[in-house]
Parts: sequence; structure tokens; C-alpha cells
Amino acid sequence: MLTKEELPECPVATTVRLIGNKWKLLVIRDLLEGPKRFSEIAKSVEGISKKVLADNLRSLGEDGLVVREAYAEVPPRVVYSLSALGETLRPVLDAMRAWGERYKAMP
Repeated sequence: MLTKEELPECPVATTVRLIGNKWKLLVIRDLLEGPKRFSEIAKSVEGISKKVLADNLRSLGEDGLVVREAYAEVPPRVVYSLSALGETLRPVLDAMRAWGERYKAMP
């Protein structure tokens, strides 16, 4: 997690720094639907490698946006979900979805 001093001064730049790559946005989009296992996210986010997915989930967790819950089972089960802070991104992604839909509908 970045310290306050490491974050950009501009609030938009801060948001971009935390969720600004395409993979993080798509992972958050999927987790807005509810908790998911690693394999479910990997299938849904087309084109992402397992290493990149793991790195992005770790980064989102370090920034407090995603929660990783491991269950002591055989085989092991790990479930990812948005934290309360991550849930606050819902209106941001909803606005992005609405804008994308309007753009795609333009003549």
C-alpha cells in the first residue's frame, strides 16, 4: 500500500494509480458481482495470464481494495472479494459502463 506521501497530489491521478490498468479494472468489474475464486476470475478476464492475475490481485489486496480468504480444505480454496473500500468503486465503474454504452451507441 502506498503511503499518503507517495500518492500523487491530483485525486484523479491517485485513482488511476490504484485501478488504472485494464486488468485491475476488469478484476474489480468481476468482483462487483460477488466473491470469486481465482479460476473464475481467470476465465472471465480474457487474455490475462495467471501470473499477471496473481500480481494484480496481490496489488489490489495491498491497496485495501480486495480481500483474499483462504480456506483450510483439501484441495485448498481461495476466494477473492471486494473490501468495503473496494465496494466504493461501484459508482465509478457504473459510470464507466454507462459512458461506454453511450459511446458504442453513437452513430
